Amino acid sequence: MAAAKKAANPVVDLEKEIAQLQVKLAKARAKQVADADKATAKSGKDVAKAKTAVTAAAKKLAAAKAKAKAKKSAANQAQVAKAKANVAKAKAAAKAAGDAAQNAKAALSSAKAASKAATARDKTQAAAAKAIDKKETLQAKKAEARAKIAAKKSVARAKVAAKKAAVKAKAAAKEKAAKEKAKAKAANAKAKIAAKKAAAKEKAKASKSAAKAKLAAKKAAAKEKAKAKAKKAAPRKAKKA
Repeated sequence: MAAAKKAANPVVDLEKEIAQLQVKLAKARAKQVADADKATAKSGKDVAKAKTAVTAAAKKLAAAKAKAKAKKSAANQAQVAKAKANVAKAKAAAKAAGDAAQNAKAALSSAKAASKAATARDKTQAAAAKAIDKKETLQAKKAEARAKIAAKKSVARAKVAAKKAAVKAKAAAKEKAAKEKAKAKAANAKAKIAAKKAAAKEKAKASKSAAKAKLAAKKAAAKEKAKAKAKKAAPRKAKKA
């Protein structure tokens, strides 16, 4: 049987990622210090090279001046001007190299200080994280206990609410049934009254029709009787005549 797959824990995954990043950060800090150290060493060499260039340019200027002093000519004066420009250029390069060296030294000092401060901060943060983790664990346990109590209370409230709702629904159903029954009873009584009225109306109509027919029959009988009497009396009248 295959082993059950372990559920992913995002907190543990993040902690691993942070640990890996901290290692990368430490390497990056160390590289920054090493690069600053190399830059400082290189800038020192550049300063030495620039000083040598200034010395060489100054020597060439001195030689050009001596030559121009010995023999005044336009060409020699031009060489002096060119040598002066080279000296100025060399001095500017030396100043730039000196500034770069100062910047490199400052960057190295800054990198070392930052690395030292970061190391101290990492130690402090690690101690603080440990204390926070302990506190959070305790808080999580308390929160879990509170959640369980709240869940029990919620279930109890839900049961009470369900019972109340059931009682209310039953009462409403009973009231509705009573209303429907009363309504049906009223409708039945109304129908009976209407039926009685209709029956009485039909009876009155039938009685009227019967009386009318009886009267018509009586009139017809009287008419026939009178007709028969008149027929019987006709021969006697004839004899008398």
